[in-house]
Amino acid sequence: MHNQILSKREKIGYGLGDAASHIVFDNVMLYMMFFYTDIFGIPAGFVGTMFLLARALDAISDPCMGLLADRTRTRWGKFRPYVLFGAVPFGIVCVFAYSSPELSMTGKMVYAAVTYTLLTLMYTVVNIPYCALGGVITANPTQRISLQSYRFVLATAGGMLSTVLMMPLVELIGQGNKVVGFQGGIAVLAVVAVVMLAICFATTKERISDDGATQGSVREDLRDIVRNDQWRIVGLLTILNILAVAVRGGAMMYYVTYILGNPAVFTLFLVTYSVGNLLGSAAAKPLTDWKCKVSIFWWTNAVLSVLSIAMFWVPVGANITMFIFIFVIGVLHQLVTPIQWVMMSDTVDYGEWKDGKRLTGISFAGTLFVLKLGLALSGAMIGWMLAGAGYESGAATQNDGTLSVIVALFTLIPGLCYLLSALIAARLYTLNTPFINRILAELSAGAKRNEQEFIKSSTNQSIKSSEGLSHEN
Repeated sequence: MHNQILSKREKIGYGLGDAASHIVFDNVMLYMMFFYTDIFGIPAGFVGTMFLLARALDAISDPCMGLLADRTRTRWGKFRPYVLFGAVPFGIVCVFAYSSPELSMTGKMVYAAVTYTLLTLMYTVVNIPYCALGGVITANPTQRISLQSYRFVLATAGGMLSTVLMMPLVELIGQGNKVVGFQGGIAVLAVVAVVMLAICFATTKERISDDGATQGSVREDLRDIVRNDQWRIVGLLTILNILAVAVRGGAMMYYVTYILGNPAVFTLFLVTYSVGNLLGSAAAKPLTDWKCKVSIFWWTNAVLSVLSIAMFWVPVGANITMFIFIFVIGVLHQLVTPIQWVMMSDTVDYGEWKDGKRLTGISFAGTLFVLKLGLALSGAMIGWMLAGAGYESGAATQNDGTLSVIVALFTLIPGLCYLLSALIAARLYTLNTPFINRILAELSAGAKRNEQEFIKSSTNQSIKSSEGLSHEN
């Protein structure tokens, strides 16, 4: 199992699952705030609060989904069935979330709250088992990095497919009617996502299993995962990194519209950033083969912090300079993302080594919760800061305070998040490559001892049974 070399087919199949998720995730991150304020026509402050309050439900649904997945036993495994059977409902809810029925303002706000909540719930049903699946496909550290690199190359491609094609689809399908265009555009992308999830199910295999031997009560599992100090640190790093990318991404449409005065640049920004993402994902494995992934992680975050803060000083007319910044940041951010998910898998091994319990589902459920919490905090931050500065939905120009807020959201706030991430990883995260290799070796040795003891016990039992039969005869 530890020496298992995964086929390219399985790595690609696994990556397509996250490509499907990113078709929605990146769309929500980049378009949903703008869709709600400027297409559906509800207040920015309400949207920000709605994004944040939806996380209160996630605080219940995400751990429940993780605990449920950990306790699932089917012929397809623990996690793969949810990827398959959750796919179609996930796609349908996407379309509802981007629909704009003719309602009163109160009706619109209720509709947005209900459909957005359903979208986050279905994302939970599909994505928590999907993320946990990556932790049970292989225990080999090198193969894990390779698997996650494939995953994020394809996830980036899925996000790029979604975000770059969304506006052209809106124009093509809507023919000037953005309400129809947004609904039709997400419908096309949702069908693609459903197909990708089905392929993910068909091409992957779960190889690591505790066979229920370490299963405790729900209360014990929650206690043990919270007690895992390295899991808590990775959770904090996850919040900071998603805040950085989601605040910048959510502010991008406002930046190109009101700072650059050219909304058409938005697609070019996305393409530039996404191409950088693809290169960053592909670079993760060779770099971590060369140097410890923890060092790569915190150094890259430190450089991202410097670049993000430097963007604040780029003159508005210097478009080429800004495109260079966007490209380099795209490379570096997606370089650390696969490493971050491997770090989460490592915390599962660490928890098993420390407490004797493998809590894959609940670990990744917690990670997805903090990921969505970071996404919600970014949306709330954007909505509240824009509302506080006096943002006017759909206006041709904005006041100076709003313009300053948009620039800060695009540059300084992501820079601060990256800086905190670098400091925390450098000082508090201890699962470096030598330590995690030691943990895996000890877990493997323990598993072999248990297997030998089981065989010995079974053999002795068989001998005793045979002797008993002989005496009877």
